[in-house]
Amino acid sequence: MDVKSITPHLSVSAQIWASEMQSVSEAGFKAIICNRPDGEGPDQPSFAEIAAAASQFGLQAQYLPVESGKVRDEDGKTFGQLLNTLPGPVLAYCRTGMRSTTLWALSQAGVTPLPQILEAAQKMGFDMKAVVQRIANGGKTPANQADASHDVVIVGGGAAGISVASSLLARSPLLDIAIIDPADAHFYQPGWTMVGGGIFKAGETARTMASVIPTDVSWIKAAVAAFEPDNNQVILEGCRVVKYKQLVVCPGLKLDWQGIEGLNDTLGRNGVTSNYRFDLAPYTWELVQKLKDGKALFTQPPMPIKCAGAPQKAMYLSADHWTRQGVLNSIDIQFCNAGAVLFGVADYVPALMEYVEKYRIGLNFGETLVAVDGPARKATFMKNLADGSKEKVVRDFDMIHVVPPQKAPDFVRVSPLADAAGWIDVDPASLRHKSFANVFALGDVANTPNAKTAAAVRMQAPVVANNLLVAMGQLQSEAKYDGYGSCPLTVERGKIVLAEFTYGGKLAPSFPTWLIDGTKPSALAWYLKEWLLPPIYWEAMLKGREWMAQPEMVG
Repeated sequence: MDVKSITPHLSVSAQIWASEMQSVSEAGFKAIICNRPDGEGPDQPSFAEIAAAASQFGLQAQYLPVESGKVRDEDGKTFGQLLNTLPGPVLAYCRTGMRSTTLWALSQAGVTPLPQILEAAQKMGFDMKAVVQRIANGGKTPANQADASHDVVIVGGGAAGISVASSLLARSPLLDIAIIDPADAHFYQPGWTMVGGGIFKAGETARTMASVIPTDVSWIKAAVAAFEPDNNQVILEGCRVVKYKQLVVCPGLKLDWQGIEGLNDTLGRNGVTSNYRFDLAPYTWELVQKLKDGKALFTQPPMPIKCAGAPQKAMYLSADHWTRQGVLNSIDIQFCNAGAVLFGVADYVPALMEYVEKYRIGLNFGETLVAVDGPARKATFMKNLADGSKEKVVRDFDMIHVVPPQKAPDFVRVSPLADAAGWIDVDPASLRHKSFANVFALGDVANTPNAKTAAAVRMQAPVVANNLLVAMGQLQSEAKYDGYGSCPLTVERGKIVLAEFTYGGKLAPSFPTWLIDGTKPSALAWYLKEWLLPPIYWEAMLKGREWMAQPEMVG
């Protein structure tokens, strides 16, 4: 008996037998739903046999037969009613478990978010691709008609989405493009480190979405529920359908605040903050200014994460402030990093270590934050030990800067476009999907092995724009992305270690070393970060002006 648990209340299985009823009862089930019509197979017991055996062990049995491949809308509704009335947990079965899972998925439409339904089914080995639109449509079969159709559809209106739209229009001004994004605001996220360090005001990092979307681009203000790449269409929440000829996927990543026990209950108070949220970055600066003595923790989760240097940037700027205020000797700073090294590219570590020693920072590698008790001011970490085991470490704090674990958005992770880890599966050079030739991805959601930074997006957008137009027959030569990423590490107010590198950690400086030596702290690099990069972002990158970002052509 191969039982698969979909929810705590429902499990599904392939055909069960009368002789297995005792095992079903001993496993804790209280009711059975048969979704397989009698006589479907020559060796199949009838429902009457199953029901009789079930009654001997106090199990309720219900018969809801569904023909293979013909699950009706009303069947899903009836299945949901049975789940609500039968004592649980319930075991539903058919020939393989697929029909039972499909019925459950349809019954949850409008109750459970679509990505959660797809993910639960996927974990049990059942692909709900065939009923995605029906689930998105509240469990009802929709009219097979697209609500909109565009030559190019871009999912995501962040740095990647706006940049690639502008780069496309710079090359092909009459192109029919739509951006799908439900947000009202667009943020310059690299600026949040500076907000947390008291250099920028939060408002300087935000603009309305309407003001940054190119005027010749259609804005579909909605959330994506699912992808149907076999049909060249995107399903929006509410089952609106948008068809495309070319698709660009760049919705960013998901900050999993719920992945740390107790964190959501205390964010923004009790000394718990994070520069990874627009509304919390000012609280970071407030805490830094108020702290005169005590313990300050800075955390970094397992990779991949958005801007791997950001956890350290917050720490260095805070330590610099405490140094200038003359209170550093009274503050115990600890950096708790789930990884094994300070920074992934070794050439920049010596300069960073000088600041670690200057600020007397304790380095704790292999420690992953798993829980935060704000009122008690305690943080719990799981530490990897040399023998492969783990131990729990509890640390007190007066202030803690938390970086949450990060993953692809739910609707991406459960889609046909995702790899095994949930990221969009693209060729690292062309940024074209490995299985769907008219799909591209860039930014944080792509599975390319580069740093997830805005600087990477700045180089990726022209590559995607070029290669998409090649796919449409408007250009001839393909472009290549070399993995460039940049991380301006703010080691003190007025100085930055400007890390720039490509795939494999190969150094890729944009300036001659006599001007800016990225392996050493630089005042000029700070000037670049504070004064030049914001206007470059707003007025060049988002507007298709590819200053120092011309793509490398292949052949």
